[in-house]
Amino acid sequence: MKSVAIIGGGITGLTAAFRLRQRDIPVTLYEAGARVGGVIQTIRSGGYLAEFGPNTILETSPRIAALIQDLGLGERRIYSNPDAGNRYIVRRGKPVAVPGSALAFLTTPLFSASAKLRLLAEPFIRRAADGCEENLAEFVIRRMGREFLDYAVNPLAAGIYAGDPARLSVQYAFPKLHAAEQKYGSLILGQIFGARQRKRRGEVSKKDAKKFSFDEGLQVLIDALEARLAGAVRLCSPVGCLRRLPSGWEVSLRMEGREETRQHSAVLLALPAHKLARLQLQACGSLSLAPLARIHHPPVASVVLGFRRDQVAHPLSGYGMLIPQREGHKILGTIFSSSLFPNRAPAGHVTLTSYVGGVRAPHLALLDAETLKALVCNDLRSILGVAGEPVFGHHQRFPRAIPQYEVGYGRFQKWMNEAEARVPGLFFAGHYRDGISLGDSIVSGDGAAEKIEKFLASGWFHEVERESAEFAVETAG
Repeated sequence: MKSVAIIGGGITGLTAAFRLRQRDIPVTLYEAGARVGGVIQTIRSGGYLAEFGPNTILETSPRIAALIQDLGLGERRIYSNPDAGNRYIVRRGKPVAVPGSALAFLTTPLFSASAKLRLLAEPFIRRAADGCEENLAEFVIRRMGREFLDYAVNPLAAGIYAGDPARLSVQYAFPKLHAAEQKYGSLILGQIFGARQRKRRGEVSKKDAKKFSFDEGLQVLIDALEARLAGAVRLCSPVGCLRRLPSGWEVSLRMEGREETRQHSAVLLALPAHKLARLQLQACGSLSLAPLARIHHPPVASVVLGFRRDQVAHPLSGYGMLIPQREGHKILGTIFSSSLFPNRAPAGHVTLTSYVGGVRAPHLALLDAETLKALVCNDLRSILGVAGEPVFGHHQRFPRAIPQYEVGYGRFQKWMNEAEARVPGLFFAGHYRDGISLGDSIVSGDGAAEKIEKFLASGWFHEVERESAEFAVETAG
């Protein structure tokens, strides 16, 4: 058996490579850049810790906990501060805590009395017609009313996808909402009865899942995976072409300035979709990866700022805040990073991580660092009562950030399923296919390793290997 080629060194590719190695399946991971980890990167400076991309992992699946355990990172894992459980949504310019119970919902100023009464009708709203794919905005207005769209779902979509509810597909971007309506006829009933099924599967909803990081940030996870893959990672090795052979796959790449080819038994494509679209695929005639270029990836900027604690009027007693579009601010939301985990700021200081851009305002994400910092500070002054200038700053821009599961996204998933069926030994995994969260990507890589193992153990694969060996012997003779 030749090694499995994994194209892309983000968390999906790293997880898949690690799991395959555990199964004694040889792997070679090709990464075009000078480091692995993708958007996951952590820096520490002057006592502050800043994440380039994601800040937390949601422990939604047993596969995630198993990965941490198998890497020996259990003692370095840090769960979020239980006293920082509040989530805030800005209304009338001020952060309002999201209600966490039925009683809190009845008394919250986040929604009007009429919006609360409107929710009582939700269990009696009809399901969507079969074959009807709604956008998220249409779905929420139909089931819960306009106010819930504006002050719950709009900021939530910005916080998760940096997306627009009027474009996101409820079926693909929020499949559990769609499934709850189809199965139970109600989101409220689905929340009650769906919790029992998740418990039986050992899964946890994203709303209830524990959040965690590590003592020195998410870079700890990347470093551990890279260390366990010693000798299998090829950095600065962009792949340009994949060619299907009778005996497996030929991968063409540039390494140290020269063109090279390597042969493998199977290929896992774990690059972002917009990068996959540029790969040449020579398999099954006209099959092309170019359709993946049509998956929308808006730009997003992360701005991490540090302040003295006495510069911020708000108690920062929570996870963070999300900003509804109707409020007219520039930032999408802010994570109270130093409230979540220890050692994210020096003593007497706080760290705030804000996000700008997305589908709502893509041009803002492309501004220069100083303009972005000023824009974020202006909103933080207005909403959180921040005074003065930050004492620490870090900026990271992602020109193509989060894949948008917009209406019609199903055609991409159908295309990938058909491609895997038509081309044995070709696999797709990552946030463009199996969900965009960090936890989703870990589960995607884990699941891809399982599928590859089954393929390599299949009768089809062994028959190809036997015929290839016989052909080699005949040719040599």
